Amino acid sequence: MKPFGGVFDVAALEERLQAIETEISRPGAWENPEKLTPLLQEKASLNNRIERLKRLKKSSDDMQEWLILAQDAEEEKNEDDEGDEALTSLARQQKELAELLDETELVMLLSAEEDAKDAILEIHPGAGGTESQDWAEILLRMYTRWAARRKYAVEELDFLPGDEAGVKSVTLRVAGPYAFGFLKSERGIHRLIRISPFDASGRRHTSFASVDVIPDAGNEIELDIKESDLRIDIFRSSGPGGQSVNTTSSAVRVTHLPTGISAQCQNEKSQHHNKETALRVLKARLYNLEVQKRDAERQAEYAGKDTIAFGSQIRTYTLQPYRLVKDHRTGCEASDVDAVLDGQIDRFQHDYLLYLHERKR
Repeated sequence: MKPFGGVFDVAALEERLQAIETEISRPGAWENPEKLTPLLQEKASLNNRIERLKRLKKSSDDMQEWLILAQDAEEEKNEDDEGDEALTSLARQQKELAELLDETELVMLLSAEEDAKDAILEIHPGAGGTESQDWAEILLRMYTRWAARRKYAVEELDFLPGDEAGVKSVTLRVAGPYAFGFLKSERGIHRLIRISPFDASGRRHTSFASVDVIPDAGNEIELDIKESDLRIDIFRSSGPGGQSVNTTSSAVRVTHLPTGISAQCQNEKSQHHNKETALRVLKARLYNLEVQKRDAERQAEYAGKDTIAFGSQIRTYTLQPYRLVKDHRTGCEASDVDAVLDGQIDRFQHDYLLYLHERKR
């Protein structure tokens, strides 16, 4: 029985890993480290896959051994502690193997070219002032908690605080294996139904926030961006001060004139650093535009994402009069709302990837 052949060929993955290590170890390879970025990312991805497949095979082998022991105990009508131990260990091993198979299935569903990339995630509140801005901050916490559990690095690229509470907009870079592949399930309008903490009358409110996720193009994608096609605006940062951030004209907005796509950054007091960050986000957006052009299905999906209002939501988080989180694309539901808002959104991501897979068939 060889259940892990073919796409589970660890030897082939290790051969490719060895080739990468040889390439990055050759003399002069690190003279231009930016060119090594794709190889280093592939190396990290291969290490993760090899480790996962080895754990999967070991778990399968262990379960086979416990199954034999349990069968032997049954044949011998063994009613002592040895038989009970075999059955208990078999059940535990079966659960572990099922979890590993689910994890492997999830990674195999991340087959698009851009899935393995880091992600740039943006959150914008809808109409509703403080109520919606607070909802945007709750989503920000949810995604940072999710990233922390996966040991992904989170970098704040741009942050505009709300007038009283919450955020008006925030842009994050989430770095880790398949960050974009997992987070693309979050792209769309998120709706919250709750008793508002900002309403003295204790009335129920509905709030909306928009989440956009694009793959981080990084430095490996060559885009022909002419200097003459860019307009660079310098302005003073807004929000609470800190290290003179909002006392000098250091905030930068870069606009790509042919497409009208723009990006801005105001987090650093250095105009130069803000410009670099804004250009990186702009490059990612232009790269994402090219991906959309190659994918008519995704283009249609984006077309319905313009209005941050009722009827366009992808997911609803209900806290009153009952507690439920429901994804309107896949039908996936969860009653443990607090856990979801604490970053446990893996089930929604898994079902969304299956949903995409079914639509491609």
